[in-house]
Amino acid sequence: MAAQLPALAQACEVVATPAIRHMGTLGGNLCQRPRCWYFRRNVPCFKNRGSSCPAEDGENQYLAILDAGPCFAVHPSDPAVALTALEAIVVVSSERGSRTIPIDDLYLLPAQRADRETTLEPREFISAITIPAESSGGTQRYHKLMQRDAWDFALVSVAACKRMDGSVRIVLGGVAPRPWRVNSSVEEDVASGGLDDDAIATLADRALLDAKPLSKNAYKVDLAASLLRQVIGEIA
Repeated sequence: MAAQLPALAQACEVVATPAIRHMGTLGGNLCQRPRCWYFRRNVPCFKNRGSSCPAEDGENQYLAILDAGPCFAVHPSDPAVALTALEAIVVVSSERGSRTIPIDDLYLLPAQRADRETTLEPREFISAITIPAESSGGTQRYHKLMQRDAWDFALVSVAACKRMDGSVRIVLGGVAPRPWRVNSSVEEDVASGGLDDDAIATLADRALLDAKPLSKNAYKVDLAASLLRQVIGEIA
């Protein structure tokens, strides 16, 4: 896998601790609940029998800067970011049979459903993940910035895939309630190549035009821009 899908291999390598990686499943990692102090501590909120988001004006330094509201929790999965860049297909099973979901359609925004994060129905589970052949090879990267050096959730992460046909997909993690794909116009400009440092910086800034940081997480805009500049330079 590391040779054909290095972005996914790199993302899996930085998930939690080695013990958790050996015990956990990829499907479970994709479906984990949000990392939010208030939600995890059972404080009433939109996801926990409440009617407001205490993090919006509270401890929000690790929360979303894109696609957020009324809940601002970010999705914590590393592999989900890489799999979105690779355009994976999720196979979902239950006693009723199986169906497939493009990973772009697996996650719900809080504005769509504040009480759940995925489009899985009750009693369904992820039984397999397939990746199209055209996503194999090419130039792939996964980078993750953490508060600690290892075994921590991403403050910001990025996965990028430049396929053999020259098309590009770039996805950010740690910045939104789901893996956040960069605007397709930015991807197209990256795919065109021939970019100098100024052009790369302009594309990184353009990718984040819609960012709306909260009171304590504006630093994530700078981190995301830095990672985007790095990964665009590597794949362009």
